[in-house]
Amino acid sequence: MHIPDGFIAPQLYLPLYGVAAGLWAYGARRLGQDLDEAGLPWLAAITAAAFAASFIALPLPGGTSAHVTGIGLLAVLFGFWQAFMAGSLVFAMQALLFGDGGVTTLPLNALAMAGAGAAAARGIYLLLRRLHSPTALFLAGWIGLVLPALLLALALGIQPWLGQDALGRPLYFPFGLQVTLPALLIPHALLGLGEGLVTVLGWNLIQRMKGRYSAG
Repeated sequence: MHIPDGFIAPQLYLPLYGVAAGLWAYGARRLGQDLDEAGLPWLAAITAAAFAASFIALPLPGGTSAHVTGIGLLAVLFGFWQAFMAGSLVFAMQALLFGDGGVTTLPLNALAMAGAGAAAARGIYLLLRRLHSPTALFLAGWIGLVLPALLLALALGIQPWLGQDALGRPLYFPFGLQVTLPALLIPHALLGLGEGLVTVLGWNLIQRMKGRYSAG
């Protein structure tokens, strides 16, 4: 799902850099206020797991890929801001160190996956957890993957309108919404089932481990 460089017009990624920079600055302050010593090792461990898991990607047509992100698990365990900052760090490291995703597209990747994905996952979890916690966790993982796929499909699909050469050929991503929406949404809706399961299992594992450390 990481979008590489050259696919997104500057008319889109430059404003998104401004939005992302503001959120990153505010998020850094929130981390300093909200993160305690007891929670830091857990956040670091889940972030590292998300970093590793998101490297396992299923290539999709057009240069994108489908993969789990761990954003839903981060959001339900730690809240929106910590999930957003942890996810943004993962995507920045992957782009800068491993070429997985682009530097120009980093704000789009971060805002869609770590931002919108974390917000949707956290919202679904808080809304439904009193009714049935496992269902809330599962849907948090699912929506945390599918909503970013929708946003990235929309961003890619409008590129032919944003930049064309003198002959009317797209300068950036060449396929419209009729291609990007099914190409990204269908595989991610299916992969989201696995992400939902990982979120449930990850939550239960972390709670058991915390219980053991507290008992010890």
